[in-house]
Amino acid sequence: SQQTAPVSLPRVAITYCTQCRWMLRAAYFAQELLSTFSTQIGEIALVPATGGLFTVELTYSSDATSEAQKVLLWDRKAEGGFPETKVLKQLVRDHIDPNKDLGHSDRGGKTKADDVPPKEG
Repeated sequence: SQQTAPVSLPRVAITYCTQCRWMLRAAYFAQELLSTFSTQIGEIALVPATGGLFTVELTYSSDATSEAQKVLLWDRKAEGGFPETKVLKQLVRDHIDPNKDLGHSDRGGKTKADDVPPKEG
């Protein structure tokens, strides 16, 4: 069934507002995700939009259903801002590779050693 898929999964789509000049931010998040997940990510799309949009969507195929699932990982309007890079990485990881250790940026996420308390901000 992979041959018929028009995109390589998992696919991350970062939709950003061009009027807000968020292209560099979107590209930065894309670079960070690619550097962390390498070939675990099939592709990242930067989707220009308007109206203050900044969303990160993940399409991945779930082992449970073997069908493509689409999940909204981040919405600037709902969350009231932009994600921290480490938070975005954790959100992606929790869907595509829950056992992946993100190393130093993994505090407060799903960690193997839960002895590190999350910093209260």
